[in-house]
Amino acid sequence: MNVSATLNAFRLLRTPSLCLPHATISTFNDLPVPLSNAFGNVKADIRAVVLDKDNCFAVPKENVVYKPYMDKFNSLLTHYPPPHLLIVSNSAGTSSSDAFGTDASSLSSATGIPVLRHSTKKPGCGPQILQHFLTAPGSRVTSADQIAVIGDRLFTDVMLANLMGSWSIWVKDGVVETRNPFVSWERKLPERLMRYGLKAPLPGSML
Repeated sequence: MNVSATLNAFRLLRTPSLCLPHATISTFNDLPVPLSNAFGNVKADIRAVVLDKDNCFAVPKENVVYKPYMDKFNSLLTHYPPPHLLIVSNSAGTSSSDAFGTDASSLSSATGIPVLRHSTKKPGCGPQILQHFLTAPGSRVTSADQIAVIGDRLFTDVMLANLMGSWSIWVKDGVVETRNPFVSWERKLPERLMRYGLKAPLPGSML
């Protein structure tokens, strides 16, 4: 159970725009690199990237890049080499699902990218992510609005970005088709909320 997501879901009752993305793409292959071009007419100063794993750039439960996405993945890695690229998963690297770090080590070895070890799952691990980028040797990050979060879930990845005061890119369709009714409902939520004039919070405004 993701206690962090459950607790933070109550924030949506007060601020439903927390689950709205700043940009939406169909699959990882549609990612515009560099990411400063992802947000329409707004030129964001993106210096670092948080990358979700399952159904973002990898088949769920697999610790390798989905082969059709390899070129795009390498392009992202070229533009944002470590320490400016970090994988944050709610499976690999979490103390509850990956207590010994086996999956995190396997994923990092396969991708060449560090995997955050965290006890609090998304969307509640923002402070750990920000601390990583602010203190990593060679990092050029000085504020949360220089970070973009890429992922396929609104209530974890997108909400994480908005709670951090960062930019979010929602991968709407992912690697595999979902049969989860909650995920199917979740994917329809942004359109419904935007009908009421709601927009994603301005990066930096939630700090």
